[in-house]
Amino acid sequence: MSGLVRRRERIARVRRVEHVLAAGAAAAAEAQLQTLEQSAARVLDLRLSLTTGIGSLTSQTLAAQGELAHRLDLARFGLADAIAGARATAAAKGAERIEARIRQESADRLAERAGKAAEALVERRASATSHRPPRGWGGAA
Repeated sequence: MSGLVRRRERIARVRRVEHVLAAGAAAAAEAQLQTLEQSAARVLDLRLSLTTGIGSLTSQTLAAQGELAHRLDLARFGLADAIAGARATAAAKGAERIEARIRQESADRLAERAGKAAEALVERRASATSHRPPRGWGGAA
């Protein structure tokens, strides 16, 4: 029975490690998403700062601002696709983390049950042997 207990405890340890790894991957995906969203916000702020031109502008300055605004818009739209992908990845990693946590809790319960069953078996064996009279002790000479 102790072999079963050791095996279940080993499985529980593996499941704990899997959960830690899945949680780390989920946190990394979430951090990547936050970084992309912050980048998109900075690009939008840059784009909006170009539209507030006060004073007289030369045609070259206006053309340069227009070109820069166009490039910033393209970058922002490209980031939108990356953000959508990062959101999907973060959601998938979060689901994997939850699944790993469920497997970990299940393995912990199995290990606990195996330990209790082993203790019960030891107690049953001990109580079964304590009620028997010693061998050779029967009063017959």
